[in-house]
Amino acid sequence: MSPEEPPHVTVIGLGYVGLPLAMVLAKQFPTTGLDVDLKRIAELKRGHDRTGEVDQSRMASTSLVLTCEPHDCPPCDFYIVTVPTPIDQNNRPDLSIVEAASRTVGKMVAKSVADGRTPIVVYESTVYPGVTEDICAPILEQVSGHECGTDFFLAYSPERINPGDREHTIDKITKVVSGQTPEVLEKVAQLYGAITSGGVFRAASIRAAEAAKVIENAQRDINIAFMNEIAQIFGRMDLSTWDVLEAARTKWNFLPFAPGLVGGHCIGVDPYYLSFRAEELGHDPKVILAGRDVNDRMAEWVGERLHAARGATKGTALVLGLTFKEDVPDLRNSKVADLVASLARFGHDVTVHDPHADAAEALHEYGLTLDETALDRNYDLVLLAVPHREYLEMGAARFRALTTPGGTLADLKGALGGAADWTL
Repeated sequence: MSPEEPPHVTVIGLGYVGLPLAMVLAKQFPTTGLDVDLKRIAELKRGHDRTGEVDQSRMASTSLVLTCEPHDCPPCDFYIVTVPTPIDQNNRPDLSIVEAASRTVGKMVAKSVADGRTPIVVYESTVYPGVTEDICAPILEQVSGHECGTDFFLAYSPERINPGDREHTIDKITKVVSGQTPEVLEKVAQLYGAITSGGVFRAASIRAAEAAKVIENAQRDINIAFMNEIAQIFGRMDLSTWDVLEAARTKWNFLPFAPGLVGGHCIGVDPYYLSFRAEELGHDPKVILAGRDVNDRMAEWVGERLHAARGATKGTALVLGLTFKEDVPDLRNSKVADLVASLARFGHDVTVHDPHADAAEALHEYGLTLDETALDRNYDLVLLAVPHREYLEMGAARFRALTTPGGTLADLKGALGGAADWTL
């Protein structure tokens, strides 16, 4: 790359994180977006983003080059990895996807070095401290045939995308950056600094940046766990948690967390990355795992409380909302699915409705059938689980009309302003 030539960038993984990032990068630099999902690339080329993060007009006007073939990617100066890092059935980190992405990038690094470039591989995927340097780097070296720290370099910049959030977008937030050397750090800072008005924060090391990401979400998880625990305590007292919080929030330093189901790909997952590494080092992460235990059990507790609210009598139930949060189509790690399963175990005939969720994905991931005609019938129990905008626009009277005489209207997040028979 000549001094006058802008850096070329490839973003690997075009999901909730990678696509918005690639889109803003493409405004400033020649950028390629790579995703192994052929269907995803075909949809994006037609201007459709199934995640709802980028609208059709932006897709139509972007200079971003889309491909599902690594060999189509030109030699680049930056490779940014934004693939998922889930947990397995035992709540242990599953690094298989980021490892596979590293193998793919390793081949592209070899092409870039052959082209006379010294590429920087930036990881944005959430990991525990040490993964970038201790696990990803050896894969890159082995596949590329080149030496890390000489022929190519590492960097880490934790993703901070919040699905459905139109305020804290990638072009406005502060971006934490780190690099293998001071020179690499400055190059990465310049790259991200060009795409966000929120500035960049130069972390002391790659490990520090990795750790910052996992504790951001672990902190939220623990605070929500406390809210969920007090909701369970106050539930035994027939005391509204929302009434208590309304009073407590008048204190200037009271933290504004609320009880609820903790799902999605970040808050319900990332603490397990930190606790896994802690246990490897011989430390028992009591607080982190206690919070996870409270939140993981919350859906079952809500199911029990709703069954009790119905006098322990089974009947028909309508659950409104399946995605992990309002106004997004993201079904990953949805705890509403666990709540549906809990109601079913108590014998309730459960119908699920969600205007944002993909029916095929709901069936594949959770074995649940979404009913588009669900709002045309009445139910013994109506639960507003996820307060999508479409539901709130219906109004409390419409929800009451869905409930059979003597039935129960439940509002998980207190979105109906006290109009429900049951809430946390």
